[in-house]
Amino acid sequence: MPTSHIAVYPGSFDPPTYGHLDVIERGRRIFDRIVVGVGRNPEKATLFTGEERIAMLQTLTDELCRREPDAAPVEVLGFEGLTVDFAKSAHATVLLRGIRNLSDLQYEVQQAVTNRELAALETAFVVAGQSFAYTSSALIKQITAMGDDLSVLTSMCPPMVIEQLRAKKAQNPELLRSLRS
Repeated sequence: MPTSHIAVYPGSFDPPTYGHLDVIERGRRIFDRIVVGVGRNPEKATLFTGEERIAMLQTLTDELCRREPDAAPVEVLGFEGLTVDFAKSAHATVLLRGIRNLSDLQYEVQQAVTNRELAALETAFVVAGQSFAYTSSALIKQITAMGDDLSVLTSMCPPMVIEQLRAKKAQNPELLRSLRS
């Protein structure tokens, strides 16, 4: 039996949202350590590089850990390949996943069964708070690509992320448009 319960919270986090941070914060109260795995899905085009996503999440999770120092520590790492392989390399006992709605649940249960069968890795689900139920990174990128006033994202993303979105939009507005399709 493991002596500590390590959870891996995998995702693309492109960009990180308050919903992601909510899952991390709540997971810190359940597990002994959280490893946020910033993955690279070759089938998904990303707005931010892996290094940019890792840096944003590191800053944001450092803030969470300073605010609640008695909860579990958080480590942010990038990975490529299968999530279960990454979780095993991190000595995880469980995958941590957020559920926003029924379609998330259907997909995540299928993944959880597969991960348990293939890698003997359990999945713990955290149901999103009501204010995060309809927030998605895809929606945030769409608003960024099409909108002029990114302050409308203040309920979905931390200020640092909104600033990064503004910078990306200023640098390369065509990149954002291409991500919508």
